[in-house]
Amino acid sequence: MEQSLQSLSDFDVYLLAEGTFDRAYEKLGAHLTERDGRQGVQFAVWAPNAKLVSVVGDFNQWNPAANMMRSSSAGVWESFIPALGQGAIYKYHVVSNYRGYTVDKTDPYGFAAEGRPRTASRVWNLENYAWNDGSWMSNRAKRNSLDAPVSVYEVHLGSWRRVPEEGNRWLTYREMAPLLAAYVRETGFTHIELLPVMEHPFDGSWGYQTTGYYAPTSRFGTPDDFRYLVDCLHQSGIGVILDWVPAHFPKDETGLGYFDGSHLYEHGDPRQGEQPDWNTFVFNYGRNEVQSFLISNALFWLDKYHVDGLRVDAVAAMLYLDYGRREGEWIPNRYGGKENIDAIRFLRALNEHVYAAFPDVMMIAEESTAWPQVSRPTYVGGLGFGLKWNMGWMHDVLDYFSNDPVFRSYQHNKITFSLVYAFSENFVLPFSHDEVVYGKGSMLRKMPGDEWQKFANLRLLYGFMFGHPGRKLLFMGNEFGQWSEWNHDASLEWDLLKTPLHAGLRHWLGDLNALYRGDPSLHQRDSDASSFEWVDCNDTQRSVISFLRRGQNPNQQLLFVCNFTPVVRQNYRVGVPVNGLWKEILNSDAVVYGGSGQGNFGGLTGDATPDSWKALLPEYDAASTWNCGLSPGIF
Repeated sequence: MEQSLQSLSDFDVYLLAEGTFDRAYEKLGAHLTERDGRQGVQFAVWAPNAKLVSVVGDFNQWNPAANMMRSSSAGVWESFIPALGQGAIYKYHVVSNYRGYTVDKTDPYGFAAEGRPRTASRVWNLENYAWNDGSWMSNRAKRNSLDAPVSVYEVHLGSWRRVPEEGNRWLTYREMAPLLAAYVRETGFTHIELLPVMEHPFDGSWGYQTTGYYAPTSRFGTPDDFRYLVDCLHQSGIGVILDWVPAHFPKDETGLGYFDGSHLYEHGDPRQGEQPDWNTFVFNYGRNEVQSFLISNALFWLDKYHVDGLRVDAVAAMLYLDYGRREGEWIPNRYGGKENIDAIRFLRALNEHVYAAFPDVMMIAEESTAWPQVSRPTYVGGLGFGLKWNMGWMHDVLDYFSNDPVFRSYQHNKITFSLVYAFSENFVLPFSHDEVVYGKGSMLRKMPGDEWQKFANLRLLYGFMFGHPGRKLLFMGNEFGQWSEWNHDASLEWDLLKTPLHAGLRHWLGDLNALYRGDPSLHQRDSDASSFEWVDCNDTQRSVISFLRRGQNPNQQLLFVCNFTPVVRQNYRVGVPVNGLWKEILNSDAVVYGGSGQGNFGGLTGDATPDSWKALLPEYDAASTWNCGLSPGIF
């Protein structure tokens, strides 16, 4: 048995117990180091209710008696094993104080993992990679600021592109890097968002049932290979956001659940410790050591992998004690309410610690309720996120567009209602993976009508989305109109881009992204109500809306006019705030995008109007109008 050599200081132990050990990954887990002139690995694991813990692996024939660990204060077990190096496979053999429970566990802080279905951790040195993204990192604050254009391409690495010639295998991180960077740049997105890349045993969970919180999945390569992917994207001017899952974790025996024979990471009472919707455990946010684990994990990806932001999954499941539970299946808080006070405190602490360490990143909440001030600072009572997904807008708009245009006049409020609350949070407008699975149909199939009409509707939807206040997010395949629902076991239908309508849709997306990035009116004051003004939101009979977007320069403005029916509106009159020529920048019905070519000859000139138009544009002394031929589309 090797002599245990303590790596955690008394102050580290104090911070761990306090819940403020923000860089716990620097001491816990497996670290290549030198002791007394010998190279080896220092192991440390938190297991306060264990009777015995040992390190097992190929190097000792998985013999629990070969490399016993010693317990230090606060229940941390440590051991130094010489002659181990990069890639060594290991687990912790835990003998509990409770009922003789014995189990082999994956390292909660393991930096790398075996390929599935094997579940061991691997020793990995994270200090050797040479980054080449200095230019991106030095300018990141400007690219991630609230007045910057943020258009996100959501990607599942296992199904974005595969190699059918080789048994439909996955691309590796390194194979994917130049292809993904070139495609995202060509299509005009500013960031990508990766479905969880943390190690997970089940492909069908898409990464959302995480077991290796500190390990990029081995499906596509090593930790350094994943860094290469991030590095390549940064060098191409593309930010990287990771989905992150602190709401729940799976019940796999080798994972965090019942780690040392006690409910260490999860609540003991299933009414608090289990999520019935997903059959998973729920983190005990009130336990300080768990808070240190999760906050350290968030900082780890920002620190060691240069990630530009985290999209925090299922925040509503964290905030509400009754989420997914029937009456009698949950425990009220100490005030009798359904709010999870420990989770609220954790989320605030998480955002405070992240922004203190990395003020130039984005923290994004997937929060599906009307919880107030999600994206407001903690010092005013908010949760402290930078951005929040606008799920209400997404549901209303998809419901509206799924209707035949003849019925849309009766649901006009679903297009206009979002502007009542559009500036109450810093919103992201998401059409994510969740909208194209489980029988919901692809984005294209949601649209009514024949094939041509489906494409016309989808082009119009994306045009309206890019005019509407809020950052943008599209799931892969949405940009070219994939027919099939997303299948995580197959590549996207790239052959569709050989056909004019699909190619035209992607061309439209590229031009929308270029306009969004290039015109400050669409992003400069995205969270400021004065950046938006209705021209007319009341034409329910003809299902037409018109509005203005403005940047900091008051003369910098764009007019959007959306006709949500297939009927061409000849001589349609639209109010504009100033006289002169208004240039038609984009039209979703243009032939180049697959449309019918109904347009306005490149622009229209405003004419003087009666005083009645002043009511629509009250801050202007004089207004003008267009007489335009309004096709189904956006101008």
